[in-house]
Amino acid sequence: MNIEELGKQIELAHGSGGKSTHRLIETAILPALKNSTLESLSDAAVINCEEKRLALTTDSFVVHPLLFPGGSIGKLAINGSVNDLAVSGAEPQAILLSLIVEAGLPMEIFLREIKAIADASSKAAVQVIGGDTKVVEHGKGDGMYITTTALGIVDPRINLSPRRIKPGDQIIVSGPIGDHGITILLARGEIDLEANLQSDSRPLWPLVKSMISVCPTAVKWMRDPTRGGVATVLNELSREIKMGIVLFEESIPLREEVRGACEILGLDPLHIACEGQFVAVVEKDLLSELLKELRKVPGGEGAVHIGEVREKPPGVVLAVSTYGGSRRVDMLIGDPLPRIC
Repeated sequence: MNIEELGKQIELAHGSGGKSTHRLIETAILPALKNSTLESLSDAAVINCEEKRLALTTDSFVVHPLLFPGGSIGKLAINGSVNDLAVSGAEPQAILLSLIVEAGLPMEIFLREIKAIADASSKAAVQVIGGDTKVVEHGKGDGMYITTTALGIVDPRINLSPRRIKPGDQIIVSGPIGDHGITILLARGEIDLEANLQSDSRPLWPLVKSMISVCPTAVKWMRDPTRGGVATVLNELSREIKMGIVLFEESIPLREEVRGACEILGLDPLHIACEGQFVAVVEKDLLSELLKELRKVPGGEGAVHIGEVREKPPGVVLAVSTYGGSRRVDMLIGDPLPRIC
């Protein structure tokens, strides 16, 4: 794809985490900034620093509404940042925080979000060590935007790399998918649906740490399926490793509220964002032991086996049913759920 095919302007779909996002990154951004660190897309860059490996990640949060069931933009910013480190095998150490606040935002809301940031960082056992605050004109900032840069130390026992994946490796998810995306959609009040549902935003390091304690070499790859959902992160992986991924459709954990909302709205749950789950590729021989350990940790009770890596079809993700049917699961196309993180 050449640069002209990107279009004449940035669209909302370019921020969806799906195909448009990947075209923008792969066609415009990576070629301009090309270096060895950017050769493989991941949630955090790992840097060798003397005897330790450091993980560094940055993210921006533009969720609307700012407050939603189960969380808010402040909580989301901290958890989203530490989770990018966690799925890179790194224990969070410190966060830099940049706030862009719209003039006219009620001070009550601003103070609420600062408290949410403090509470979330305390729960995640990570310190906010510095940052910056800017105020923009009224009507130019949707209340508040937050940008974070987070630093972690990679556990020396773990070696996460797509190059280690081989046919027969198994795919697990830490719990029900789609809670966050559907919660945000309903919180906007634009759709006449009611559901007892809340965002799954939470820190993932305790779950990752539990797997490392069992057998770190059994864990080969991890991602948190935020924008674009499980479908997008697994499509990225299948294309990188040039192998097939098969998902067992009936094994994918979904709350009934998420399933019902997706059926009514014509959405695929595999495209809906999570903010407190991860997907991992693990060795088959230790699958049961890893799941057993995950389920002991608060928040990991719903961890399940959902699929496996196969040699064929290369670069394709398939969902198969117990009745023998199958469908191709592609990346998210377009932007059905804008502003979810």
